Amino acid sequence: MAIISNATTIADAGAFSVDLGSMTLIKTLTLSNAANATLIHGTSSVVLNNTYPVYIIKLINIHPVTDRQDFTMNFTVDGSNFNVAKTTTVLECYNWENGNTPAFGYRDLDLGNGTGEQSLAIGCGSDNDENICSVINLFNPSSTTFVKHFTIDTQFSEGQGLCFRQPVAGYVNSTSAVTGVRFKFASGNIDSGIIKLYGLKDS
Repeated sequence: MAIISNATTIADAGAFSVDLGSMTLIKTLTLSNAANATLIHGTSSVVLNNTYPVYIIKLINIHPVTDRQDFTMNFTVDGSNFNVAKTTTVLECYNWENGNTPAFGYRDLDLGNGTGEQSLAIGCGSDNDENICSVINLFNPSSTTFVKHFTIDTQFSEGQGLCFRQPVAGYVNSTSAVTGVRFKFASGNIDSGIIKLYGLKDS
C-alpha cells in the first residue's frame, strides 16, 4: 500500500522518502578567538561537492576582536589556496541609532574578476553587543562546466552606531569545482560565533 500526497508517493511498502527541498545540516563550526574559519570538502566531515546542488551557509553572531574591521570571504578550488577569481556586485543600506539620515546605494566593494577577499561586512563593531549575521547561497559548486553563482545577505551592527545591511551577488569565474570557503577579518581574530553549513536536497 502506498501513501500519496499531492501526487507524490511518500511511502511505498514501508519505505519513506525524504521531502523534496529539505535542508540537511552538514557541519557546525563554533568559533573562539580564531584567525579564520574554513569549510573544505573532505576535511572534518565537510561535504561540498555534487551531493547537493545548492549549499547554504549561515553566519550567526560573528563577533570581532578588533573594532570596525572588514569581514571577508574567499573560495578555493584546490583545498589550500583561497584566491579564486570572482566577479561581484555590492549594495548597502543603513540607518543610525541616533536617527540621522539613512542611506541606500551601490557600494564599491565589488570585484571585477578579482582574486582578493570579498567583503561581507565593512566595519563591524567590537562592542559586546555588536555582531554579524549572514545567509550565503552557493549554487552548484561542483560544476566543471559553468561559473559558480552565489548570493549573500548580511546584517550587522557597525561601530559608529549603525544598523547595516550589505547584500552581495556574484560568481566564481572558474570551471574548476569549488571545494571550500574561508571567512576572516581583515585584521584581528574572530572572537566568537557560529557557522552552519547545509545542503539543500533536490533543489
